[in-house]
Amino acid sequence: MRTGPFASKFAEHGMVCAVDHLAAQAGVQMLQRGGSAADAAVATNAVLAVTTQHMCGLGGDLFALVHVPGDAAPYALNASGRSGSGADLERLRADGHTSVMPLFEDIRSVPVPGCVDGWAALHARFGKLPLREVLEPARLYAADGFPASQTLARAAASVASRPGGEAYAAATHPGAIVRRPGVARTLEAIADGGRDAFYRGEFGRGLLALGAGEYVEDDLLAVNADWVDALSVQAWGRSLWTIPPNSQGYLSLAASWIADGLPLPDDPEDALWAHLLVEAARAASFDRDRVLHENADGAALLDPAVLGPRRDGIRTDAIASYDGERYAGGGTIYLCAVDNDRMGVSLIQSNAAGFGSMLAEPTTGIFLQNRGLGFSVEPGHPAAYGPRRRPPHTLSPALVTADDGSLDMVIGTMGGDAQPQVVLQLLARLLHNGETVGDAIAAPRWVLSGAPPFGNGFDTWQAGGAVQVHLENTAPRSWEPGLRKRGHDVVTHPPLGYNVGHAHAIAVRGESLEAASDPRSLAGNAAGY
Repeated sequence: MRTGPFASKFAEHGMVCAVDHLAAQAGVQMLQRGGSAADAAVATNAVLAVTTQHMCGLGGDLFALVHVPGDAAPYALNASGRSGSGADLERLRADGHTSVMPLFEDIRSVPVPGCVDGWAALHARFGKLPLREVLEPARLYAADGFPASQTLARAAASVASRPGGEAYAAATHPGAIVRRPGVARTLEAIADGGRDAFYRGEFGRGLLALGAGEYVEDDLLAVNADWVDALSVQAWGRSLWTIPPNSQGYLSLAASWIADGLPLPDDPEDALWAHLLVEAARAASFDRDRVLHENADGAALLDPAVLGPRRDGIRTDAIASYDGERYAGGGTIYLCAVDNDRMGVSLIQSNAAGFGSMLAEPTTGIFLQNRGLGFSVEPGHPAAYGPRRRPPHTLSPALVTADDGSLDMVIGTMGGDAQPQVVLQLLARLLHNGETVGDAIAAPRWVLSGAPPFGNGFDTWQAGGAVQVHLENTAPRSWEPGLRKRGHDVVTHPPLGYNVGHAHAIAVRGESLEAASDPRSLAGNAAGY
């Protein structure tokens, strides 16, 4: 149980939430200078790419939703990278990888990073300030140094002795000053030459060399940023929006639609509240590994004809059975920004797992994602590893609009497979139970993981319905016995001891903005003016 309420923060003109206070402040600076929410989001993400490499960076991918006042639907940006032209499934399987993709220290799990293409696309379409001005706070932190956060200081030793990780030898304790000159050069180059200065410059040349045939030059010339149609459902009297596949964001919407039709208690401390949301998440997600790939039809996955029977099978007294169906620490940041015009940006950016692949482009010190972990190694699978393909993605930003189409909130979290589960709980608390943003963000959570031997945060649905329910031990006392009684396999964890996400949200409240940054991120901030 919480010992008391967690206060929301309020601002009149603009607000930015991020896991690092330096990044949030950089975003607010852009808003104060007349920049848009898109400028603020790029500036915030750029600082995070410097200060929070253990969660995100220029070597990772990006998704974003953008609400523009007066437009019928949010704009959805898919800036996720594709595998290289040299991707060879037969060779990978011959090397012994016949069940899952290699997780670390293997270039084959490194798609071409989409982050910088995402910045360029977002800024070109919705930015107001010069790109150089937007990137300057990040460049200064990289060149002059920044104090290591608590979470960075814990993670730095794992890469300090690796090629490209030398800067992290200085991060011996929170507050230690870390400098990243290679990243400073890279940001300077992007400010001058845009995306080509990154993909065809020092970083791109180093990636080609490190790939040793995994990539060809054309892989880096191709832009990995596409504007796509956002997915939407109606739930709890609002329109909920997310990114279509290859993102798993549809699971947040599907589970919310299912939960909206269940007898969800008015008191979240009731174990039935947790049970029904767990069951909504299971019903939405059990076939994720079979149906999620870059060419999946997101609208079909959200069809009430598909979701309705799943909701009908949920019981209040026991877990549902899906006999005959195949159930086939995270390196991510989520940030959000809203400006004075009420443009809202919901942005998520990631390395996949921690420092990603644990491989860095050595001259710039930019660590490379391992997002290729989402590929299947099963021949003929629609998400099989192969040339120039986007892997299934855990990144799941969300955005909510009111009946009149105005912005209601931007919301999201990090957390691997658990992202849709955390978003579901937040939406239920905010839209069904009417909690404040601060209380909803700080409230105890559950997340699902694959039952042993699974459980690395990216394999939840490989074990099917036999998932474990992981509870923060600050959860209401009724949750654990109530869930066990209904047949759930429950595991408890100390606060901050398990990956239950670092969530943020900004909600429009009349003439003001209400926001909160997750206390679990330790260094996070909701900053406004």
